[in-house]
Amino acid sequence: MADRPVTTRFAPSPTGYIHVGNLRTALFNYLIARKSGGSFILRLDDTDRERSKQEYADGIKQDLEWLGLEWDRVERQSDRLERYAEAADQLRAAGRFYECFESPTELDLKRKKQLNMGRPPVYDRASLGLSEDEKAKMRAEGREGYWRFQLDQSRIEWTDGILGDISIDAASVSDPVLIRADGQVLYTFASSVDDTDMGVTHIVRGADHVTNTATQIQIIESLGGTVPAFAHHSLLTGAGGEELSKRLGTLSLRDLRARGVAPEALLSLMARLGSSQPVELRMTLDELAEGFDLSQFGAAPTKFDAEDLFPLTRARNQQLPFAAVASQIAALGVPDALAEGFWKVASHNITTLDELGPWAELVLNGAEPLVAPEDEGFIAEAMALLPARPFTAATWGEWTGAVKAATGRKGKGLFMPLRKALTGMEHGPEMADLLPLLQVIRAK
Repeated sequence: MADRPVTTRFAPSPTGYIHVGNLRTALFNYLIARKSGGSFILRLDDTDRERSKQEYADGIKQDLEWLGLEWDRVERQSDRLERYAEAADQLRAAGRFYECFESPTELDLKRKKQLNMGRPPVYDRASLGLSEDEKAKMRAEGREGYWRFQLDQSRIEWTDGILGDISIDAASVSDPVLIRADGQVLYTFASSVDDTDMGVTHIVRGADHVTNTATQIQIIESLGGTVPAFAHHSLLTGAGGEELSKRLGTLSLRDLRARGVAPEALLSLMARLGSSQPVELRMTLDELAEGFDLSQFGAAPTKFDAEDLFPLTRARNQQLPFAAVASQIAALGVPDALAEGFWKVASHNITTLDELGPWAELVLNGAEPLVAPEDEGFIAEAMALLPARPFTAATWGEWTGAVKAATGRKGKGLFMPLRKALTGMEHGPEMADLLPLLQVIRAK
């Protein structure tokens, strides 16, 4: 494998929008390719004609583009059905493919019987010895045949990039169904053919695929391919250890994006979550790739809390240059002359960029004064001392100095009532920076 260019792939099914668990797989494979100067393939596993939708395929691409995970080429498994048929013929000729006729009900009864007898529910290969006459009789009875791959019942071993040395007894695994009775090519087969044909060298995916990997190693070998380097990352759980589900919705990438999560925050967390390395904000994919190391990841289930994305998002937004948000600030109606100063103030007082709206409202239209009854006279006297426009960075200090001299107030008793009267808030940015931006002051 050393002389082959590094090639990785992300192979989602376009049957729904991708979520954080999918992203983890995509990102790991992307970073391996990026770090080595290799290729990253986006391969749409769309052989399920009923459930695969173009809107989901488009959504997957949009999510990856939002994150900056650029692919070198796109492949669709639905375009490769003839190739799968050729590979199936190759396996038949090699005696590794056999047709089966049991119904789902019959298979379920077999499994239950095996379990009741204390045996593993492994397919008994009853169809392997069927004669052509017996198969013809099955078809005449209306049974539809499906195809299984005949495993070599030896131990399947590999050194996993995360889990270490793995050894699985193929006799403990059912011969996998590769083509359904309706002709649909299943993932295990299509993926093995694709990985062989496309020269995939490294595959990172979830720990729930370990058994699939064992069978795919034999399928790839039977096709004459070179087995890729496999690694299986831990599965994500919720913050309380509960199983994550796509049905939760809020963990889809599009929903996280709608909540204002920054792409750099999401990538930075996913690139380190479950590893021995600390999570640190990285602003570029090159920085993430440079520090990425599969060997630092563990096998234990990994807790994911979406709330951890928001401190990272806040830190990212504080680092954004004004040019990156200039058009968004202009769209809020903030005058060009104030825009850069507005960003300086707002950037340190928001978590998501959606929160710029209320700050623009404050600057453009002022705030409802928050004045305690005992401060009403003080605020009236202070407002009378407010200098004429234009306000500058020095205005706040000059004004509060004059108010202090006139009223004798100082410290919190001076500054807090003035802040609340001007902004309607008890906390916020430095008033020396904010005051010059305020176009309307209602506390008069």
